[in-house]
Amino acid sequence: MTTTLRLIVDQLVAPVPGALGRYTADLGCALIATAPEGCEVAGIVSSSPESDYERIRLELPGLSDLYKTSLARRELAAAWQLGVTTSPGGGFIHAPSLFAPLRRHQRDQGDQTVVTVHDVLAWTHPEAMSAASVAWQKGIMKRARKHADAVVVPTHALAEQLAELIDLGDRVRVVPTAARSGLMLGPDASERSARLGLPRDYLVVPGTLEPRKGLVDVLAALGRPGVPQVPIVVIGPDSWGEQHLATVAEEYGVAANRVQHFDDLDAADLAVVLAGALAFVAPSHEDGAGTALIEAFGLGAAVIHSDIPAYAEVAAGAGLSVPIGIGDGFVDRLAAAITRVAEDPALVERLRIAGQDRAKAFSWRDAAERVWQLHADL
Repeated sequence: MTTTLRLIVDQLVAPVPGALGRYTADLGCALIATAPEGCEVAGIVSSSPESDYERIRLELPGLSDLYKTSLARRELAAAWQLGVTTSPGGGFIHAPSLFAPLRRHQRDQGDQTVVTVHDVLAWTHPEAMSAASVAWQKGIMKRARKHADAVVVPTHALAEQLAELIDLGDRVRVVPTAARSGLMLGPDASERSARLGLPRDYLVVPGTLEPRKGLVDVLAALGRPGVPQVPIVVIGPDSWGEQHLATVAEEYGVAANRVQHFDDLDAADLAVVLAGALAFVAPSHEDGAGTALIEAFGLGAAVIHSDIPAYAEVAAGAGLSVPIGIGDGFVDRLAAAITRVAEDPALVERLRIAGQDRAKAFSWRDAAERVWQLHADL
């Protein structure tokens, strides 16, 4: 008898797949590759054009089947939030997000549903999301509290944060993420670097000008007197609301010609950017996963990071931690950390070695094996 784990793969064909789409693809491929004997992986997707179904099959070769619901994505999201739609049946269902058919079911008859939570922004920073997204996430979380057999989170830090908001008992399981597939240097790395126009020494900072992301703190730190005039490469959009990256940088004394940005990069280009950096700076005031640190570690970048719990957990001492604290002190501490890295090659080398060693603790194979074990335990 074959046991089928049915993975919800809808994010792969979302208008903007984003980080969740990458997570779905990487976990899905790993689940297929690590399927125990007598087990297989099928997909569940909302009603979509045939070209979307073909894209899923290409991204997840080895899927045993692809169940197509009768509702399109938007309608399915609303229906699943209310629990009023016909679901794709029972069995083992694994959702890489909260987007799942959560309803009453009989686990002792072989039915189980597991969902994944990547952040709790709907509660901690609702201003970062649309009102509709906040309402949907809170509504579907209520259903998860009632009907999910387990809730996967990427870090113990997020598990603790989630426990303060919602009582899920002992159903929370930590399954760490890993670096996106394809994130490695190829033989054309030097050509890619030239095409991207990367400077010789630079800092890489992910994020946007949204305050919780910490990019503005980095710009303010770089504008402090005495801080080395290091160029900065921002991975993210160059505007947030009415604020623009070049304008905000100049307001803090960072010349526009020191700032470069990329909205998004494919894995091969991102690998070149990370590997060539003087340091990777992760200044976020809130993050539930810390995947960006794992990726930077793997490419040998020295990492400077805020001391939020998820980063502290992922880094485990392999990065240079900067306490956020209260008030403007974070900017001064960031400035001091950046200055240390820019002026101490020996420190940079120690951080590179420590980070590469730490990166070995994370892999999609390990994540997939934990997911299979979770479903077996249920």
